Amino acid sequence: MPNIVIVGAQWGDEGKGKVVDVITPHFDVVVRYQGGNNAGHTVVVGREKFVLQTIPSGILHPGCRNIIGCGVVVNPASLIDEMESLVQRGVSLDGNLYISKNAHVIMPYHPALDRASESKAGKHRIGTTGKGVGPAYADKTARVGIRMADLLDERLLREKLEYNVAQKNRLLREIYDAESFTVDNILSAYLRYAGWLAPYITDTALLIHRWMEAGSSVLFEGAQGTMLDLDHGTYPFITSSSTTPGGRAVAAGSTRWGCAMPRASTASTPSPSPSSTCSIPARP
Repeated sequence: MPNIVIVGAQWGDEGKGKVVDVITPHFDVVVRYQGGNNAGHTVVVGREKFVLQTIPSGILHPGCRNIIGCGVVVNPASLIDEMESLVQRGVSLDGNLYISKNAHVIMPYHPALDRASESKAGKHRIGTTGKGVGPAYADKTARVGIRMADLLDERLLREKLEYNVAQKNRLLREIYDAESFTVDNILSAYLRYAGWLAPYITDTALLIHRWMEAGSSVLFEGAQGTMLDLDHGTYPFITSSSTTPGGRAVAAGSTRWGCAMPRASTASTPSPSPSSTCSIPARP
């Protein structure tokens, strides 16, 4: 089975989670490569419904390795809740879940800025989920973001928080007349999250490369849809990441791929056929 990307051809809700669940048995690895907990896939197994916001849908298949790639922005509290819910329902995470050390972190001030900005925008509101995904990507681009690896270094985390919190508090107080934050409160909470997540944080780009070199097949699971792409979507009514197959190379750290594009339909989603994928030849 070649390495392929599953992307939505519209604005999301095309049934990508179902497609991923159906074809995961043919793959060794599933990678979620962009978006945050503003997206997600719903998968029904028997009579159980699983709502996965950050963790790849392949986690429901024992033995499948799942990666949260560096292009994802991670809300640690939300992710831990999702992980605990899966464990309580008998899903194994040990050896099956890996989180990129370079994935950026959604901090408490990101949702606050998201909601405050939307509330002041009036007729110019975008209609975000208010979960802080856009502001987290903005910090990433502005080179002031905090990454998963930073959570493992208390000194570095405090240093970055002292700079960021001062900047964000000024925005929240002076522009949005909103509640501000303290470094110590954020630091305390995020160090606790770090203790929970540390065993899963690693260099996922290196893992993907090594697994591909060893012959493993990889399924890249996109979130949202093509028309929400940062560059190619219905701007400004878009998300804050690259949702198209091209975005996967950067956001996952891999260049080998094919693609499959589910389309929204009122009918049940059919099983993928060979004609639903397009093979991209490797560079010479």
